[in-house]
Amino acid sequence: MKKIISILVITGLLFGLTGTITAQEKTIDIFISMPEYATAINQLIDAYQKIEPDVKINYQTIQSDYPTLLKVKLNSGDVPDIFASAPGKEIDLYKEYSYDLSGQPLVDAMQPAIKKVMADSSGEGVYGLAIKGNYFGLIYNKDLFAQAGIEQAPATMSELETAITKLEEAGITPFTSGFGEWWVYKHVFQHFLAATTNNPAALIKKFENGEANLKDYPILYNNFFHFVDLVSEHGDAKPLEATLNTEIANFSTGKAAMMVGQGPWVEDSLDQIDPNLKIGFVGYPVSDNPAQAQVISGADQALRISRNSDNLETVLDFVNWWYTSDYGQNWFVNVAGVVPPVKMDYQSDYDIIKGAKQSVAAKGAGQLTIIYSTDSFHMAFAEAMQAYVGNTIDKDQACKLIENNWVKVDGSN
Repeated sequence: MKKIISILVITGLLFGLTGTITAQEKTIDIFISMPEYATAINQLIDAYQKIEPDVKINYQTIQSDYPTLLKVKLNSGDVPDIFASAPGKEIDLYKEYSYDLSGQPLVDAMQPAIKKVMADSSGEGVYGLAIKGNYFGLIYNKDLFAQAGIEQAPATMSELETAITKLEEAGITPFTSGFGEWWVYKHVFQHFLAATTNNPAALIKKFENGEANLKDYPILYNNFFHFVDLVSEHGDAKPLEATLNTEIANFSTGKAAMMVGQGPWVEDSLDQIDPNLKIGFVGYPVSDNPAQAQVISGADQALRISRNSDNLETVLDFVNWWYTSDYGQNWFVNVAGVVPPVKMDYQSDYDIIKGAKQSVAAKGAGQLTIIYSTDSFHMAFAEAMQAYVGNTIDKDQACKLIENNWVKVDGSN
């Protein structure tokens, strides 16, 4: 079942003796995805209100159908002061609504690699900021692997199949999938796409123009679908009902050895259930070349500032404080527990981030490919994959749906 999480935080002071809101009130309306950071963002808002008590912040976060609901708001003229999208292709898609942050203090604090993906297709401007840098890969339980006699995490497809056999012989379920969530599929697929090409933007453009087929790329047509088959057949009893919460529950309680489609954002939830959990993190096995089992690194979300905000200066003050103040910068590591999108030296206590850094040091980082397609496409991609997992269509039918949606949804953008 799809789950919508909506959190509304209203803070600040009402002006006037009668308790009515005056026209002078400073208000920031935030409408974003990423509900997994709701607690951390609430703490950020509380900290800001201690220094700016006259600012009222309305914060709403939602996961399912966010792109659709955002478009409804934009088309109706109800543009939030801060809203979210993917960077890359969606920078241009929402550019007409977005303020160019070039010249703002936060840009000087921003990691160069993140600044790059916030530019438009011509490489100009800074049309967003990130809550986080990120790592994407395969999360595994070190103790369960050891119990099954697996000495190191699988780096090839054949090693993955061997690991599955050993886990099941030890009475351990290999996977928990989250295949009920649309965004899990894009997180997994991008690893196979990154292993297919050194120029993902160009390859995706070919798909958008109807000039490429998945069948022409064995890592996509064979290996990706084989991976999905392995997860479906050796994981949750009802994979299409498995959500983020299902994954967290199953993995943290030792009911599954590997967690699919997730990253550093889940570790705090896992630790709350079992603080002694020994977590490993590696790149997905995507082929029989272990060098291609890379963790992917980059910024997959952009927060956009409405160029027509009635309180633009108030909004800019807030985001500049976030990126440049001591509290704001420390928030990324010590409160949100994410890879900071700002330039700073830091040591993380998160096992996933430590594992990611080790993997990147050993193998380099894979390219972040999901930003070259819109979330509207990714949602259509997930619908095709869910139909495939549910056995209502076969692989070739799923590929045809995906290829058609690349043209239909993103080809005109």
